Amino acid sequence: MSNLIVTFHTGSKGNALVSEAVDIFVAEFRYLVENSNPDVLICALPLPLLEAMDAAGEGGEPTADDDDAPRTRLNFHHLLKARAMGLKKPVQIILPTTYDKSTRRRQKTRPSKVREIQDEATIAWNLYTALYYKAGGIPWRLIRDPSQLTACYIGVSFYKTLDLSKVMTSIAQVFNQRGEGVIVRGGAAKVSKEDRQPHLSREDARKLLSQALDRYRDVHRNFPARIVLHKTSTYNHEELDGFREAAEHNRIDYYDFISVGESPTRLFRNGEYPPLRGTLWHLDGRSYVLYTRGGVDFFETYPGLYVPMPLLFRCEAVAETPKALAQELLGLTKMNWNNTQFDGREPITVRAARQVGSILRYIPEDEDDRIEPRYSFYM
Repeated sequence: MSNLIVTFHTGSKGNALVSEAVDIFVAEFRYLVENSNPDVLICALPLPLLEAMDAAGEGGEPTADDDDAPRTRLNFHHLLKARAMGLKKPVQIILPTTYDKSTRRRQKTRPSKVREIQDEATIAWNLYTALYYKAGGIPWRLIRDPSQLTACYIGVSFYKTLDLSKVMTSIAQVFNQRGEGVIVRGGAAKVSKEDRQPHLSREDARKLLSQALDRYRDVHRNFPARIVLHKTSTYNHEELDGFREAAEHNRIDYYDFISVGESPTRLFRNGEYPPLRGTLWHLDGRSYVLYTRGGVDFFETYPGLYVPMPLLFRCEAVAETPKALAQELLGLTKMNWNNTQFDGREPITVRAARQVGSILRYIPEDEDDRIEPRYSFYM
């Protein structure tokens, strides 16, 4: 282990401060990689740096729906992950509060109170599980019936390029039952004037899924028998045609194309707790509301602080039953190896696709060879 002691310019503002700090850490990472053989690069951020970035306004980034966003501000976490990717070693960022409770900072909205942190057991589980995965281990995986077809799960989301010159660019996250992810970056997308959602052209949809399947084959030496594609916007006819062409070209006959998003519909349950986790409600011929978070009979309570928001998923072109697809969605909410929460709100396909996009936007389009295929480089 190497200790990094540096002096950064606290007078630097905004993006300059973030970029300078990232350069310092990447230089130290490079020294470690060239002079030893680490499995994971651990970055323990000093408290003065965090305070300086807070004061400089580091953080906020425009979302896909934020058309009036100000000039992009660099995000330290995302920029560090992107620049360190060329070293071919995963990075684990550790905040001072992880190992020193005295460094807890004040709440921004209520300066008289310090920010709450997790208990020591939860902190240890989160940290060591992430390190185990980033070092090449598989913490857990989905239970699979041997009679089921081999499936790969793909999440497709969208993000703005860093210079905001392109409206949207698509990315995909590919998982198998073991939870191993393969990263793919697709082509540019356009926001439809009809539904105000990002969509791919037929050719770009075909290329995106074809690239995802090629990456899957590179890793697993074979194609899956079934594709499950979770997309954060609805499908139009061009996208459906393009995705079908890619599947059929690779002789994959079973595919489920599903759009996943927030549901404006809420259900109420008699008693003090929200609907049970796993509650499924049929809205119409292809739309369903699924509670991925909610009351749990085993705990006899709801293990959450806020009213849960269910998912809305639409079966755009599917081979499986809605109930089977909902069960898969529930299983995929347990595949986030970055925390201890057994019931994440979103399936790992969608969550990872969003997370990957926030980092890929810092890698220029002409540097795709720098993109690491493993999800461990993005979490």
